Amino acid sequence: QVQLVESGGDLVQAGGSLRLSCEASGRTFAGTVMGWFRQAPGKEREFVAAIRWSDSNTRYADSVKGRFTVSRDSAKNTVYLQMNSLISEDTAVYYCAAQPLGIINGRWSRPSEYSYWGQGTQVTVSS
Repeated sequence: QVQLVESGGDLVQAGGSLRLSCEASGRTFAGTVMGWFRQAPGKEREFVAAIRWSDSNTRYADSVKGRFTVSRDSAKNTVYLQMNSLISEDTAVYYCAAQPLGIINGRWSRPSEYSYWGQGTQVTVSS
């Protein structure tokens, strides 16, 4: 079992920045992949970014490349999503997800590959 708790969501003006945190507890392994997804009202959940615990290998959605950065702190068992140059289209509930057994390369963006999910944190960008 893995428990995930997100924090850091807020209301921010367009062009601003936020950092989301996801603290993991329970059984994690070196091959764990941690992902960030988001879901806006009336839309499907979409992939944002992911990182592999063992080597910090990362993946990003095209819509956030160059603006968002995913990172991890092993000592704190925490994954971060630094979001810069926020735009109104970034408004959504952001979810942290984990797959302790690892994910085949090329499938990190699929929500179905992740076994554990956090409760979500709201990010609202005002224009």
